[in-house]
Amino acid sequence: MIEAKLYNKLQGGKVKCGLCNHRCLISHNKTGICGVRLNKDGKLYSLVYGRPVSVHIDPIEKKPLYHFMPGTFTLSFGTFGCNLRCDWCQNWEISQINKRNLNIIEKLSTKVSPKQMVAEAKKQKCPSISYTYTEPTIFFEYALETMKLAHKSGLKNIWVSNGYFTKKAFRKFEPYLDAINIDLKGFSNSNYLKYCGARLKPVLKNLKRIKKARHIHLEITTLLIPGINNSEKELKQIAEFIASLDKNIPWHLSRFFPCYKMTNTPPTSISTLKKAQKIGLKVGLKYVYLGNV
Repeated sequence: MIEAKLYNKLQGGKVKCGLCNHRCLISHNKTGICGVRLNKDGKLYSLVYGRPVSVHIDPIEKKPLYHFMPGTFTLSFGTFGCNLRCDWCQNWEISQINKRNLNIIEKLSTKVSPKQMVAEAKKQKCPSISYTYTEPTIFFEYALETMKLAHKSGLKNIWVSNGYFTKKAFRKFEPYLDAINIDLKGFSNSNYLKYCGARLKPVLKNLKRIKKARHIHLEITTLLIPGINNSEKELKQIAEFIASLDKNIPWHLSRFFPCYKMTNTPPTSISTLKKAQKIGLKVGLKYVYLGNV
């Protein structure tokens, strides 16, 4: 364990994490919502620094990024834990099931230092490193150190994120970030709260911040889930918001398959995806892609 960044010590041995917009108040020997930041004797520690649970070489299009270094491969990694609890999570085995269990983290993860991760990317001739699979915000210290070393080595840094980080966290990793795909899960705050345990507004604010940082390439993904976020009204709201940022931002419409707590929900129909694509194009988006089909 290493001491975490971006937290405040409070009276009574409690700490307040400032990494994501939950801003968890954490008592002694407890973790925040992400399950991988532990308060030990009034200090906050990361349980997953240098402990990836998944490391792969992926086509960059799998992130998905279609307009950033197309045709290249990216060294991708992630750790246990997540600051959201989406009922449809596609990676729930590593994002949810092993939260708050240090023994499982140590048993099932591997040890790879930031220096080793960068060296492996160079060895495998990957021009970029992707921080992905779960949520890079929750392994912030590990990601940030790797990003700094990658930046010095001439490698590009890519985040695949739910966009729930704080402004303070963003300012820390912004100088080293080259591209990001944000998962915009819908346009209903009530659904964000009900199904993900988060709020919509911080995600929208971060999308605006990213767009203002002109050196960061941005693409957006929405997983279309029948009966939750696939109404014409909501799809139009998402598309219009993206268009208000920049009509050139690629929007990836991803097909849902039954998973985690939603095994009884049917897969998204192809016709629904095509309907959403038409809505996006109609409001002026220039690049709307269908994914997971």
